[in-house]
Amino acid sequence: MASKDPLEATAVWQTSAARLTAVAVSVREVHSIAFLGDARGNLHKVYLGKDDGRPYDVEETTAEAGAAISGSFEDEDPGIFNITEEITHTTLPSTTSGHLDTLLRFLEPSGRRPCQGCVSSRWGCNWCIREHVCTHRHTCSQGFTIYNQHECPCVESVRDSPLLPVNVERKITLVGQHLNLFQDETLDYECVLDIENQSVVVEASVEPDASVPSLYFITCQSHQYAYSLSMEEYPATINVRRKNNFLIDSAEDLYVTLFNCSNPALIRIFPQRGPKAGGSILTIEGQRLKTGHPSEVSVLIGGVSCTVLNIQEDRINCRTRGSNRTGVHNVAVRFGGAERHLEGLVYHYTPDPNITKAAPSKSFLSGGRIIRVSGHNLDVVQGPKMRVTLSPPDALPPRRKRSIKTKNSKHPTRGQDHRGPQKRWRRIVPEAKCPEGTLCRVKHYETRCMVNNSSLIMCPTPAVGPEAKRAKVKVHFLLDSLQFDFSNVSSEAFSYEPNPKLHKLNKNDPSKPYHHKPGSIISVEGEFLDLAMFKQEVEARIGEGTCVVKTLTHNHLYCEPPAHQPSVPASQKQDGLDSLPEFTVRMGNLNFSLGRVQYDIQAQSTFPLEAQVGVGVGASIVALIVLIIVLIYRRKSKQAMRDYKKVQIQLENLETSVRDRCKKEFTDLMTEMMDMSSDLVGSGIPFLDYRAYAERIFFPGHQESPLRRDLDIPESRRQTVEQGLVQLSNLLNSKLFLTKFIHTLETQRTFSPRDRAYVASLLTVALHGKLEYFTDILKTLLNDLVEQYVAKNPKLMLRRTESVVEKLLTNWMSICLFTFLRESAGESFYTLFRAIKHQVDKGPVDAVTGKAKYTLNDNRLLREDVEYRTLTLNVVTPTGAASGGTSSQTVPAKVLDCDTITQVKEKVLEQTWKGTSFSQRPHVDSLHLEWRAGVAGHLILSDEDLTSVVQGSWKRLNTLQHYKVPDGATVALVPRSNKHHLPDSHDYMPGEKTPMLDDGEEGGVRLWHLVKASDESELPKHRRGSVREKGGERAKAIPEIFLTRLLSMKGTLQKFVDDLFTAILSTSRPVPLAVKYFFDLLDEQALQHSITDPETIHIWKTNSLPLRFWINILKNPQFIFDVQTSDNVDAVLSVISQTFMDSCTVADHKLGRDSPINKLLYARDIPRYKQMVERYYADIRQTIPASDQEMNSALAELSRNYTAEVNCLVALYELYKYINKYYDQIITALEEDSTAQKMQLGYRLQQIAAALENKVTDL
Repeated sequence: MASKDPLEATAVWQTSAARLTAVAVSVREVHSIAFLGDARGNLHKVYLGKDDGRPYDVEETTAEAGAAISGSFEDEDPGIFNITEEITHTTLPSTTSGHLDTLLRFLEPSGRRPCQGCVSSRWGCNWCIREHVCTHRHTCSQGFTIYNQHECPCVESVRDSPLLPVNVERKITLVGQHLNLFQDETLDYECVLDIENQSVVVEASVEPDASVPSLYFITCQSHQYAYSLSMEEYPATINVRRKNNFLIDSAEDLYVTLFNCSNPALIRIFPQRGPKAGGSILTIEGQRLKTGHPSEVSVLIGGVSCTVLNIQEDRINCRTRGSNRTGVHNVAVRFGGAERHLEGLVYHYTPDPNITKAAPSKSFLSGGRIIRVSGHNLDVVQGPKMRVTLSPPDALPPRRKRSIKTKNSKHPTRGQDHRGPQKRWRRIVPEAKCPEGTLCRVKHYETRCMVNNSSLIMCPTPAVGPEAKRAKVKVHFLLDSLQFDFSNVSSEAFSYEPNPKLHKLNKNDPSKPYHHKPGSIISVEGEFLDLAMFKQEVEARIGEGTCVVKTLTHNHLYCEPPAHQPSVPASQKQDGLDSLPEFTVRMGNLNFSLGRVQYDIQAQSTFPLEAQVGVGVGASIVALIVLIIVLIYRRKSKQAMRDYKKVQIQLENLETSVRDRCKKEFTDLMTEMMDMSSDLVGSGIPFLDYRAYAERIFFPGHQESPLRRDLDIPESRRQTVEQGLVQLSNLLNSKLFLTKFIHTLETQRTFSPRDRAYVASLLTVALHGKLEYFTDILKTLLNDLVEQYVAKNPKLMLRRTESVVEKLLTNWMSICLFTFLRESAGESFYTLFRAIKHQVDKGPVDAVTGKAKYTLNDNRLLREDVEYRTLTLNVVTPTGAASGGTSSQTVPAKVLDCDTITQVKEKVLEQTWKGTSFSQRPHVDSLHLEWRAGVAGHLILSDEDLTSVVQGSWKRLNTLQHYKVPDGATVALVPRSNKHHLPDSHDYMPGEKTPMLDDGEEGGVRLWHLVKASDESELPKHRRGSVREKGGERAKAIPEIFLTRLLSMKGTLQKFVDDLFTAILSTSRPVPLAVKYFFDLLDEQALQHSITDPETIHIWKTNSLPLRFWINILKNPQFIFDVQTSDNVDAVLSVISQTFMDSCTVADHKLGRDSPINKLLYARDIPRYKQMVERYYADIRQTIPASDQEMNSALAELSRNYTAEVNCLVALYELYKYINKYYDQIITALEEDSTAQKMQLGYRLQQIAAALENKVTDL
């Protein structure tokens, strides 16, 4: 820069302290400041005036030699710094008033990266590695000099997992570089962790990497780390330093993560088996499983890793891997360094499933056709699938090509430019769409299969698009991790055919119904019907009825409809459609609605075809039975086993002959049950409340139980007596007193079995609020009972209710299983009860003898052919009936013309009040049945009146047939008035009417309904129910011909019986905790008393649960439901209960020709039921043991829920009556026990007696 006038430089400030090495000037409006640094590290601040430029103030900052160098030397920091060969320092801001404060830059080589920060700065510094200083010198006086940041010794990362569980000794291995540059033999390293602002120092060792010379592994020795913050994870910074306190460079993200570990517990696994090829999803249930970091959790099955899929607090899901061997393996879960094992349960690697056959080999495009896959070990597969893969055919239709301009074109394309030859351009968007109906890429379709058993899987075919007709079709069955090709297990390749098509029944006008003539076959036209479908796979229905497919051709479907027009489904009624049923056909996933069907009603022939078939079948049955009887008679000297087999063959043949009848009866019954189910949607199953349930279980046969009574004492003494009863309640809480009290009563000769049961129930009520204590008493008394029976015959224990503890056990089971009854088994039991009642009421029932046409009990079988027909009455319900309205309504009700008037009233009440529980209905004795015959007037109908038929000493009860009441007649239930008072019709109900049979012997009139009592009383008693008949016993007819009625009834009810037994004995849902707890208790008692006989333990469990609780419930549905039972229903339930009892016993019942028919009926089913019972006991034993804590928690909840339902004071007062009766004996027993004396139990009892008896005793 040039100037006209020369400029002269004049010194404004001088110093001789040292040579200046750095100058920086800051100019402001008021003054300028010159920062001068010298070679000794001193900084001089010279303040210059604005006008004359003369210095008016000087500040000097002197640095101490050898002072520690700060590590905040960063380029980004504001300020001015000064560096010498030895020290670095900064100055304080100016303290002169009115001057500008200036922050100086400085270098502080003591951070996490002192070496890298030094050599990478913009001042060209070097790092002395031994002296740990940043300098301008080219060489260091000691050790190696670092010029490049990539040569700095540094710690880069954590070698293994950075996760450290709290309070667990763990080593930390770090990866470092260039540690050899320190050039010393002493490897004095330390690891420093910053945890909650506290430094944790751990000794460290260094080892070089043999493969990479510049790499080193720094191992921090084992140490337990911990932190106090309430965090699941805590990141802790980690550094490595030399013991001379010099830090080694570390990566910015170098840290480890501390985490808290809970104490996880494993409870159970499911499934407990799977194929050795793996692929099964295993669920491990437990507590506190979400412990630590998910990457630290692993599952091992016999040493083989199980891939963890999901971790939750109470479960872990993992996918099993393949194993090289089958058999059982222990299951373990590792949580970091900790390992938990599943005690008592193992996982079973089974042989791999194998498919040997699959058929059929065709399906239509919409899919849904069932492919039957056969093989071995198929039931171990969790999620079997069928996969269909469609691939493009080898030759696709030609596609139109796009023209591409060449380089001679006027404009270059995207694939070329002017600088070189044309290049091919890869297109992202396809040039043209895939032609319609052609597959251009691979597609997969999958459906889930259903495992039927170990040798059969049912797979519905997936629905595919129309392109499948031109594509390559490959079918695979995916069995977890295994895959099977369809072509390897079938002789034919799998293919897809066009969808079948069906035309409307009324092709001319589909909106009009199709008129069907009963007895004819329905023909449906269509296309492609048999290409991929057999007739057995087609389901045709008319409303609620089934149209049996007889023939299926390419263009026609022929099916046989029901004889009578079926009812309309409830869904169709709700949609507001008309009353005609719809004809529907289902083929796989295809559902065809082909129009409504209307039956053309025609006059029946005098002898219709159905009757002819029935007569033919009946004659065949009679001939078959006679033939079997002759064969049995000729071989009567054979062994009992051969006799039993012949009886079994007979029953099988009879069941075959009545199978069609059973199917029809079952179909009708299922229709009724569906109607009942729809009724139950609004009203629900009429369960009793807990109070009524407990009353009927605890005190059966008692007119007034303590649960419904109040204390019957004078008001003046009520307070005193109640205080005494509270003291008695407290005394019962003494375990010693209670056990002494029970044992003392049981030793008294006048203490009857009825008294034992009553006292046990009183104690149950009194201790209901403390069920945990009640259970403890039960366990103590049970232990005494076991010791008593072990000395005699252990198999007889709990067989009867002969002691207080046995009734206590019954009550305890009833309390604990009340919820299970309501939520699980109750629905199946109520459905069976309703099915029995409906089926019994369908046929004649003798109101005097109690015999019925439809029953399972041969002693209750009506062995006469009674002509009857079903009538539908239009019932006008009384005001305020079931509908709750104020006006009358007409309800149809089905009855029999052979029913007595009382039976008609009962059936009418049942059908018109079906949504109301029995206790809420009017009593049958409070109503008259009034026949309203239009202009003929109203007529009161009754069982007996002046029109009753009398023949000698026999008087027949009136029936609807007697009054000639027609089908469709209008009747009404009207309240009974005094002027129309008639004898109580309930006197003639079964059980209550039976004593009337003896009146004839005293010259009185004997009543009869369908059969005179003498007709069957002439038969030898020991021959009733026997299959064998002698020639002299055939004067009228062979009674055993009516055995088919028993078989028909049994076949009709079979599904409902199976459903009930399955609900009781199933372990697919959690077993009631009380059952598991008590069965474990029995196992412990057997182990404690060295009882190893499995038969004895089986008998104990059977006597404690099935026979003690379930048989009681099955025989008495009124114990749990608000229903009315009859002798006929009780008789059927008695046979079913006996079957359940026989299924639970261990011994095999050898049946012969003289065995009761009741036992022969279910002879073939009992082995299957026995297997269910044994599997039930085995599954319970394998489940996780129920702890005392779990049981007490459940009992405490039961106490809270139901204690308010019971009245303890009355039960305590009734208990005191027994104390008073045996007062002296109880006092004596207490005084003879030293512990009781110390606890003053006798004294406390005397005080209670004084309060309750209002007398003074010798205290």
